Amino acid sequence: MSILQGEESNDDVAEVKLRPQRLEDFQGQVDLKRNLGVFIEAARARTESLDHVFLSGPPGLGKTTLATIIANEMGTEFKVTSAPALERPKDLAGILTTLSERGVILIDEIHRLKPAIEEMLYIAMEDFELDWIIGQGPAARTIRIPLPPFTMVGATTKAGLVAAPLYSRFGITVRINYYSLDELADIIRRSSRILGIEVLPDAVELLSRSSRGTPRIANRILRRMRDFAEVLGDGIVTPAVVKDGMDRLKIDSEGLEEHDRAILRTIIETYGGGPVGAETLAISVGESIDTLEDFYEPYLIQRGFLKRTPRGRVATQAAFRHLGMELSGEDQGLLL
Repeated sequence: MSILQGEESNDDVAEVKLRPQRLEDFQGQVDLKRNLGVFIEAARARTESLDHVFLSGPPGLGKTTLATIIANEMGTEFKVTSAPALERPKDLAGILTTLSERGVILIDEIHRLKPAIEEMLYIAMEDFELDWIIGQGPAARTIRIPLPPFTMVGATTKAGLVAAPLYSRFGITVRINYYSLDELADIIRRSSRILGIEVLPDAVELLSRSSRGTPRIANRILRRMRDFAEVLGDGIVTPAVVKDGMDRLKIDSEGLEEHDRAILRTIIETYGGGPVGAETLAISVGESIDTLEDFYEPYLIQRGFLKRTPRGRVATQAAFRHLGMELSGEDQGLLL
């Protein structure tokens, strides 16, 4: 099983334990925190609900955590659901009508809302009312059910798929970016204190470099290094423990796992470095196109190993060098 995409387990319980509950404990994303703090303080001072918040960014960067923090900072009720779980308008109505005043509701994967539910959400977010149809046929009539003022938090990894009318109803839009090495180091040090793990400074640096700019991955790798340190060492996470652990997990110094390298090798060896279409590449590596585009490609692109072109995906010179593979003259011409 991939350490980067583990199934739900006891580790997920540990992950919840590591999530910050207040804005001041949220590491990194300085500008985001500064602005969000102002909006929350202003809403509290006016005793109003916070404006609706749209959160976008790759998986594992803290969208759910931020939604939780918003509710905690506002001192209000917090409810969580996901778009695929909302099958009928009455599912959404049941949640909204039981939400307390100034409560916060998070809809994850909001780009996957069904059209009928999305239409209902427009009025709910803008007018704090629900349109509800009673009866059928000629006798049908519409009534409006008032809702208490609330804050809708929409989270997505695919902001471009969110309908424009829905997106326009969010007053606060937040894009969460990958974390820097220093920010990841702060997260690892905080998590190690909570978990009671001793991690040497040089080991923190190695862990940061291997965490793909993602706090969720940093915490998962930290827990695995704790296991190696306790079973194979003296319980202290040292650079030697991290290097040995990364070798065992087949994670390299750039944070690339075996499947990342397999994607790059496939582009290079099977398709001559590219270009190759995303669907063809996904079939070649035995992965769904959504997982390829949402999970693997963003980091490979960010690290400069992969390029998206109009004709398809292309492995870069950095990818050839990282895998220790030589560029032919034809490859060099393609990658210029």
